[in-house]
Amino acid sequence: MKKVTLTTDGACIGNPGPGGWACVLRFEDWVGEIYGSEPHTTNNRMELRAVIEGLSMLKEPCEVTVNTDSQYVRQGITEWLSRWKTNGWKTSEGRSKAGKPVSNQDLWMALDEASQRHKVAWHWVRGHAHHKDNIRCDFLATKAAREQTSSQGVIKTRAKTSHRA
Repeated sequence: MKKVTLTTDGACIGNPGPGGWACVLRFEDWVGEIYGSEPHTTNNRMELRAVIEGLSMLKEPCEVTVNTDSQYVRQGITEWLSRWKTNGWKTSEGRSKAGKPVSNQDLWMALDEASQRHKVAWHWVRGHAHHKDNIRCDFLATKAAREQTSSQGVIKTRAKTSHRA
């Protein structure tokens, strides 16, 4: 299985407001960047979209290390998702009470599906704190949100030096 590092970020100007998402994919000495936007969304939706879009770019099953600065994404996928599915996509509110519908269920379902074909390790990184690819994603996501723009696919370059995030 190919080993890929995927670093993601989402941004929103206001919350809700215009949003952007971005990710950096690293495989061997190649770097790919993708980003996109939505006119009216939330930060959490953009964080989820970044991971979904990044995983969707992988053409075959891979061993993926996902770096996200979103505790919402990391905890959702590693701790909450299986419970939500068991509860019929409702949050749990105690043993006898029915929960509320899961926020962003459409994107959680898409993320669940996108991650199924890969072996994924989920890592939280502190945002804006010396993680080169996180800083790049933040820049691209914020730019996409402000300009309402998209990369129109993956922008590939060769890495100057081998980088393991």
